[in-house]
Amino acid sequence: MKFASLFFGLAALFSAPAFADDHAPITFTNGEPRAEPAPIMPLEERAAAIDDALAQRLDTLIPQLMREEGVAMWVIMAREYFEEPVITTMLDARSFNARRRTILVFFDPCKSDCEGQPIERLTVSRYGLAGLFDPAWNPDEEPSQWAALADIIAERGPANIAINVSDATRFADGMTKSQYDAMMTALAPEYRERIVSGERLAVRWLETRTPDEITQYRALVALAHQLIAEAMSRKVITPGETTTREVQWWYRQRIRDLGIEPWFHPSFGVQREGAEGILSGDTVIMPGDLLWTDLGLTYLRLNTDTQHLGYVLKPGESELPAGLQQGLTNSNRVQDILTSHMKVGLSGNEILARARAEAIAEGLDPSIYSHPIGFHGHAAGTSIGFWDNQEADPRGEDTLRANTAWAIELTSYAEVPEWGGQRVDFRTEEDAFFDGQTVRYLDGRQTRITVIPSE
Repeated sequence: MKFASLFFGLAALFSAPAFADDHAPITFTNGEPRAEPAPIMPLEERAAAIDDALAQRLDTLIPQLMREEGVAMWVIMAREYFEEPVITTMLDARSFNARRRTILVFFDPCKSDCEGQPIERLTVSRYGLAGLFDPAWNPDEEPSQWAALADIIAERGPANIAINVSDATRFADGMTKSQYDAMMTALAPEYRERIVSGERLAVRWLETRTPDEITQYRALVALAHQLIAEAMSRKVITPGETTTREVQWWYRQRIRDLGIEPWFHPSFGVQREGAEGILSGDTVIMPGDLLWTDLGLTYLRLNTDTQHLGYVLKPGESELPAGLQQGLTNSNRVQDILTSHMKVGLSGNEILARARAEAIAEGLDPSIYSHPIGFHGHAAGTSIGFWDNQEADPRGEDTLRANTAWAIELTSYAEVPEWGGQRVDFRTEEDAFFDGQTVRYLDGRQTRITVIPSE
């Protein structure tokens, strides 16, 4: 199935009902709609959702990607409790880890007119994987797992055999030296010569998002926004009493109570007139503080990554100081510039250079460090800058591809007149989907700083 049909109707996913007003401290532009927060499913329903999404990926993405990359056979393996990044995403929801040694084999038997033709999926393992792969090893008949694998390869005679080894990315470098040596020893010499790197195939499997995943993603990002709205409210913060550490641990407890997990310890800090940098730890949140938070959730194997800003009104203040709002507006403009340069075929380094040049030409002071999201928080795919490197980087040499999800993460700096010209850091991060033509925020983006009453 071609991606044109696989992703048919995706625009319809961006028409979910909006939040009620009491859940909307974030304002949005460009007609970007809101989603409903994720309903946290019971565990059995979650397992079914995970397996359904995985089946869709295996049925549709594997044939497409293997044929586009010219791979005849893909062999992936992992030992129990030492799972590699790709195989982890191919285990069914009841298989928490690889059992003993799990070997997965994908073989394309088709030679021509392959559209719609399936890929053979085998598990050369003692245990099955919920019917997603056909069992292909009987230890009672062939005690050696490596001999069984060698026989499968010899019977099919693939033109090439991709394995997950890569100097470029950790996501495609999962085969260990011991497993490589054992496999090569078992293979006939002619097949040893057909081994190739599955780097691009591994990255594309991990980075590509399906329609089901985007539907799930929108609801999950909406939940992240809702949690941030709770954190940046008087429900959680009592100015003059609550510390930034307490808000961090409120997140952890609230997330655990919901039955999901964060993928990193949540961040919460303040910038304060007359103080340098972002204050955190046991810092007490005070009126006049600019709040910053960074939150990442994991649910149904997907990960969010979001940063928002808030402000605690001083006694007698009724609105946000204009200089602070202008700082976020500047960062929104950098977002717009960045997403306008996200084009299929450009490298992350090229996108970074073009976006920075345009932003600087407009008088902005940007730092861009956006990255893919998906099965991992800092996920497979090209990177667009790093907070500590705004120049070309080897991790940004890969090209941007369609049907990928992104954390549009960046900051811009601005001098705030109300704070005596102090240089302030206006960090923002929003999750988005790139369909190959446009970047759409999965649940809108923050365009006004959240205001918290001091009393």
